[in-house]
Amino acid sequence: MNAASILYDGLAGLLAYPDDQYVARLKRCHRSLCEKAPDAGEFVTRFAQRVGTMTTEELQEAYTRIFDLDPVCSLEVGWHLFGENYSRGEFLAEMRGQLRRLEVPESTELPDHMTHVLRALGRMAPKEADRFATKFVLPALDKMQQGLQGRECPWEDVLEAIRALILSPQGASLEEVYREEVHHG
Repeated sequence: MNAASILYDGLAGLLAYPDDQYVARLKRCHRSLCEKAPDAGEFVTRFAQRVGTMTTEELQEAYTRIFDLDPVCSLEVGWHLFGENYSRGEFLAEMRGQLRRLEVPESTELPDHMTHVLRALGRMAPKEADRFATKFVLPALDKMQQGLQGRECPWEDVLEAIRALILSPQGASLEEVYREEVHHG
């Protein structure tokens, strides 16, 4: 496993439904990010502080309330980008093919769930990952973060960590590509 896949898999684990292994996943992710991507690690530090006193049941309740019951906070990338139209179906089929190609096992979640998207992103070649993040992940993150604004949601920090990790290797260049696509395309 390469360094990118370890980091993206760690963040994907923080966006998976909390179970008894959630705290252990959080600690591993935090340690990896602080070592390899400190900017992203800072957001996971804040997340850990915010959820540190919550029980698994409290985490599950908060997760369900935030991500499963409110479509504006859905973790399904395609839904944020395409809504419920034909283009989303194409994106789901494309993601299923990407997951197979990159050997990312599917779960009960749809192929466009952020947990799958992050795992795929970490296994892509760098230029492919840049294009994929710019075209799909960053715009979906924008919408997810807008949906969480003002909600005092601890997972806001995880979404910020994802953005920081995506932007960390390329710095401002990827951010510039993204801004150009948002404003011109």
